[in-house]
Amino acid sequence: MLPDYEKLGAFYLGRLHPGGETFLYRSKDLVTHAVCVGMTGSGKTGLCIGLLEEAAIDSIPAIVVDPKGDLSNLLLTFPNLSPEEFAPWINADEARAKGMDPAAFAAAEAEKWRKGLEQWDQDPERIRRLREACEFAVYTPGSDAGIPVSVLRSFDAPSAEELDDREALRDRVSGTATSLLALAGVNADPVQSREHVLLSAILDAAWREGRSLDLGALIQQVQQPPFARLGVLDLESFYPSRERFALAMALNNLLAAPGFEAWREGVPLDIDSMLWTPAGKPRISIFSIAHLHDAERMFFVSLLLNQVLAWVRRQSGTSSLRALFYMDEIFGYFPPVANPPSKQPLLTLLKQARAFGLGTVLATQNPVDLDYKGLANTGTWFIGRLQTERDKARVLEGLEGASAASGASFNRQEMERLLASLGNRVFLMNNVHLDQPVLFQTRWTLSYLRGPMSRAELRRLKQLAAPAAETPSMMRPMAAASVTVTARAMPQSSAPPVVPPGVPQYFAPLTGGVLQYEPRLFGVAQLQYTDKKLGIDFVEKAAFTCPITDGPVPVDWSKAEKSDLRLEDLLQRPAEGAEFAPLPPAAAQPKNYAQWQKDFALWLYQNRALELLRSPSTGLASRPGESERDFRIRVQQAAREMRDGLPREPSPIA
Repeated sequence: MLPDYEKLGAFYLGRLHPGGETFLYRSKDLVTHAVCVGMTGSGKTGLCIGLLEEAAIDSIPAIVVDPKGDLSNLLLTFPNLSPEEFAPWINADEARAKGMDPAAFAAAEAEKWRKGLEQWDQDPERIRRLREACEFAVYTPGSDAGIPVSVLRSFDAPSAEELDDREALRDRVSGTATSLLALAGVNADPVQSREHVLLSAILDAAWREGRSLDLGALIQQVQQPPFARLGVLDLESFYPSRERFALAMALNNLLAAPGFEAWREGVPLDIDSMLWTPAGKPRISIFSIAHLHDAERMFFVSLLLNQVLAWVRRQSGTSSLRALFYMDEIFGYFPPVANPPSKQPLLTLLKQARAFGLGTVLATQNPVDLDYKGLANTGTWFIGRLQTERDKARVLEGLEGASAASGASFNRQEMERLLASLGNRVFLMNNVHLDQPVLFQTRWTLSYLRGPMSRAELRRLKQLAAPAAETPSMMRPMAAASVTVTARAMPQSSAPPVVPPGVPQYFAPLTGGVLQYEPRLFGVAQLQYTDKKLGIDFVEKAAFTCPITDGPVPVDWSKAEKSDLRLEDLLQRPAEGAEFAPLPPAAAQPKNYAQWQKDFALWLYQNRALELLRSPSTGLASRPGESERDFRIRVQQAAREMRDGLPREPSPIA
């Protein structure tokens, strides 16, 4: 039997302080974003890991940016709570400091975790639920310690929807140019810098034409841009070629550097694939960037943020939580005055992502270095113990701004008193969706918090992060909709064979080095699937080739193969020097073609049914062409919206 706190849509974060009642946080409130601040030792990391654990149990995927290297602890979940599970991951330095051998220290840690979980009414079964509900992966851009990430695809042309959004395209062009120049050591102002203007113009020109660029092509176009003017000036007056060569050299140094090879290898930076597995299972994707230097971190974080923004803009609107973006320690990425490449996409996420169900959670132990105006619309503030009076003053300023933006009252004196009372693992939560602030103590985490992990340990983590077995299907196939078929069949040909009058003869284009033709029928069909009850009216064009034989059944459409060729791809004449297989006698009889065409239509009707998936719990059915993975994701989101009491997304087949 599940404990009382185990409710969908409610995150078990701890207990009220004082009082001890269970504290549940409504996950839907994260759509209006959250900020977590607290000094070293306040319990901030434990709170945020606990929040991510709750999201995973609730099947909510997340993109996690880990600048310090300790969020990989999310993979250290041991259902048996045995010393053997803990032993490979203990901190050997801590064991030596306590005068314990590794085995004894592992046993002590296992017992500590067992007791800690029991004190917070959690059992090993909850750890199993966490591991089964979500897949966890650690990515290491610029390194193969975890899963490497290729950044070259970050210069791929945006989607058609993003190209139509001028503001989105401008932000992505500017962010890409700024982060790339920062990595190359060029301090470039987006308006005043010639380097930035040139790179932006090159990216903009390529992307508007639907062309992707890699770094090598970008360097070549810096030397020889695809345009002759920038603004009203000709290119040589604006940015002479000898000076452009210096920029090309700076970018080429990146490409030539031995360490940059690691940036070229790995999985593409595709947000959708990092939020859900190919089977549609939610995924917590952790980007560990502790091994990178400052310029590399800024470069990658900026690219990642722009990819997240591009993904957000492709989603349908919802006020239920669809996914999380969490960044631990945003010091330097969201400053009050400076404008690093990461700041604008973060501001845009805070302004726009809520409409699409992406909750943004930002954490820091440096509350002074935050743009509180940009955080004014943040709905939830988790505040732990702070180090200085200056820190408290800045946080109070931010809370006051957030309260004013939401129209809520703000009692500064009472808030100061509450902040002064905070101890370890005790947090003040100010939520615009509640009438008053809440004090609570954080629960014990399911994950083993052993601290930052080395590259060698990240390599070992790959084994723990192996994909779990897929969950049983929650959908069942539906009955096929009716299908209307119009088709025509025509042979290709043999030797220069003589075919009956009125039978078109075509030749397939050559795809290999052997010049030999064999006769096949080429059938082209337009399949129309209609079902008024399901609201389906879908047309599919398909082509098939079928061999013609000398047997008693010369044409058997069950042996047909689907073809990517279109009618306009076929040739009127064969290639010179080709050899031809003989034309079977049946192909020389004109009356056979009419029958083969009827057989083709019947075969299509019987074998080309449109199979859809259905979710009985939500009433949704898959759309024509929608993969099972994408349908699973849509069903999960519909279930969350139903749980939150929201109208389900309009669907003609629901």
